[in-house]
Amino acid sequence: MILIGIAGGSGSGKTTLANRIHNHFGESNSQIISQDNYYKDQSDKFDYDGGSVNFDHPDAIDFDLLAEQMRNLINGNTIHCPIYDFATHKRLNRTIEINPKKIIILDGILIFTHQKLLNLFHHKIFTDCEENIRYERRLKRDVKERGRTEEGVRKQFHEQVKPMHDEFVQPSSNHADEIITQHSFDKSCDNWIERIQNLI
Repeated sequence: MILIGIAGGSGSGKTTLANRIHNHFGESNSQIISQDNYYKDQSDKFDYDGGSVNFDHPDAIDFDLLAEQMRNLINGNTIHCPIYDFATHKRLNRTIEINPKKIIILDGILIFTHQKLLNLFHHKIFTDCEENIRYERRLKRDVKERGRTEEGVRKQFHEQVKPMHDEFVQPSSNHADEIITQHSFDKSCDNWIERIQNLI
């Protein structure tokens, strides 16, 4: 089994890369898991977007559970992945059963900031992208898919997302095996698919 970590800023192309790899190898051989499923339930503290709960700080993620479940998959065990509801900021009672596959792709902005996870990855890819593009992509996604307002997204980006990106996300690119820029994105996607193909 190969565990591939894809990190990078919000809106930098992580999910696009993960989906390309997943679509190439198919459901029977690959599985995408999102760091976002492992947000801690902080609904009792949530006041407003960009408020007292900082979802872009590493402390917002249940990294102990995430690392434990990735280790279980590597060891050939089924896991029950949590489900996080962005509308209510709660972790739901139900879970997603995930079985081991040849290729597991973990996608998340902060996954290279935690040593327990770094020790588990077979390959680490960081997607890099200009800030204005990342912001526009995040704005579109959060308004369309997560029921957010433009004002809330803008405030959160400038007060939390950008500072946390500069402090934690961008520096974690030092752990990557390769940094993919927007200029080389398509070619790098094809290269990684070929590289993974030769490993399984």
